[in-house]
Amino acid sequence: MVSGNVDVARNLQEIRARIAEAALRVQRDPEDVELVAVTKTFPVEMILEAWEAGQQHFGENRPEEGAAKISRALAVMLSGRPAGTPVWHMIGHIQSRKTDLVVAHFDIVHTVDRFKIAQKLNDLGARMGRCIPVLVECNVSGEASKYGYEAAGWQGDLGIRERLYSEVASLVELPYLQLLGLMTMAPIAEDPATVRPVFASLRGLRDWLREQFQGTDWSQLSMGMTDDFAVAVEEGATLVRVGRGVFGARP
Repeated sequence: MVSGNVDVARNLQEIRARIAEAALRVQRDPEDVELVAVTKTFPVEMILEAWEAGQQHFGENRPEEGAAKISRALAVMLSGRPAGTPVWHMIGHIQSRKTDLVVAHFDIVHTVDRFKIAQKLNDLGARMGRCIPVLVECNVSGEASKYGYEAAGWQGDLGIRERLYSEVASLVELPYLQLLGLMTMAPIAEDPATVRPVFASLRGLRDWLREQFQGTDWSQLSMGMTDDFAVAVEEGATLVRVGRGVFGARP
């Protein structure tokens, strides 16, 4: 189906092919990379087109918008032909007063960027009897406009490493959070290759944390968007967040 002049199914096919090509270039299994279709500002009808084309993972940036669309989409998805189970990813910054919406509607949270949010998610998970899968958002680029735990230059700065260790140790102790890995936002760049060091830094940080906190699942790296996801895959991304590349320019 085509929405206006956007062929969602074809776009998905092309992006999946590019993900596979990038993975194979570095001897990775393409099946180890999950495409998260980012539906921010796009209507439910386009989400359902992607669903019909085989897409199962969807990402939203805003809890209220996401909650409303998820409820509408699920009413259709779960009443139609069997096509698996949709997975909803919260990929935007979370205000503490909106954590209840996140826990109620989303399956995985990419953006735990401070202990206050982690604590609230944990408390809500305890109340609902649900362990919440999360990723720790890290600002490895050093941009002031980016959210996340401060991690720029972590390799050469003992103070940053000690602070990260302490902060992650606090998260590991929360019983209703399941830490899966790390997430980052790379700088916007005309040449995607220029942000490769950002992705490599996050992968290195994940590997370091895996050594420090053995027994915790550090398998996931959420990094890469429409313009740079191929580079992110080459650097180890397991979750790539693509909106415009799937659904076209945002309304």
